[in-house]
Amino acid sequence: MVNRRRFLTLSSLAGLVPSLSFSHSKLMHIGASKTLSTADSPNSTIHTAGPSPLVISTWKQPKANAAAQAVLDRGGRALEAVEAGVRVPEADPEDMSVGYGGRPDRDGHVTLDACIMDEKGNAGSVTFLEHIMHPISVARAVMEKTPHVMLSGEGALSFALAQGFKKENLLTKKAEKEWREWLKTANYKPIANIERHDTIGMLAIDSKGDISGACTTSGLAYKMHGRVGDSPIIGAGLFVDNEIGGACATGLGELVMRTCGSFLVVELMRQGRTPQQACEEAALRIVNKQEFKDIQVGFLAVNKKGEHGAFSIQPGFNFTLSQDKETKVTDAKSYLK
Repeated sequence: MVNRRRFLTLSSLAGLVPSLSFSHSKLMHIGASKTLSTADSPNSTIHTAGPSPLVISTWKQPKANAAAQAVLDRGGRALEAVEAGVRVPEADPEDMSVGYGGRPDRDGHVTLDACIMDEKGNAGSVTFLEHIMHPISVARAVMEKTPHVMLSGEGALSFALAQGFKKENLLTKKAEKEWREWLKTANYKPIANIERHDTIGMLAIDSKGDISGACTTSGLAYKMHGRVGDSPIIGAGLFVDNEIGGACATGLGELVMRTCGSFLVVELMRQGRTPQQACEEAALRIVNKQEFKDIQVGFLAVNKKGEHGAFSIQPGFNFTLSQDKETKVTDAKSYLK
């Protein structure tokens, strides 16, 4: 409750308001504008522009970024950009951790996981999907054409075929040869930063300032049949909140799932951390609870301002940023040096 002395003080201050020289226009733009001069004119303010469109992805992915950037250059949505971007490694047989040419599970099956999320919070996902080269596009179809978020296994395949996707053999001769060589010992031990357990995660901001993300992988090489990692799980491998920003993860998915890693990064940004600070704290959540000597997890994030951050447990994780007609691959900071 306001006491009498306090009330009189407030009343006296209120009486001074008419003498202040703020224009109505300036009052309406406080906090949303940048002042260009001290002139007492409504034309002395200008709205702050949003970030220029950008694409950022895990690992060295200049071709994927170029495909996504081409969508943004013609005014397309961030959603369209990230789908177009990750389709590139999905179709590349030389990228043996994603899509066609991906290393199989221990039974010789190439099983794919992917998810996508738009600026409105809509999401689609597929897990344990076989025979379809572009799981990211199936994930988008799940998002846009079903009442569900995730389809798996035979159900995901049936849906994909019903949507017109082509059934293909994804096990290349190179991947099969490596698998048969592995079978001689069947020694299952993922190695940090070796391209046998990896992912492409991609985030984009379009000309409207909207954020979307995508994540796709063939998962751990020689995993148990039926294993699903973090990549297709909303909040683990990928999360987007258009008011705050987006994040994605790469590395050993089991550890990302246990901490809801990408959701955690976005929530830390909501609390005021920069993308870099949020990625570092999310990685430390894993380090503080897990033996981390031989494992790798990396986080990548972007906020609504267009600021980005990246951090990993082991050195060796890098990311690709495309913005203002420039593409650059950068090594992320890491907990271990």
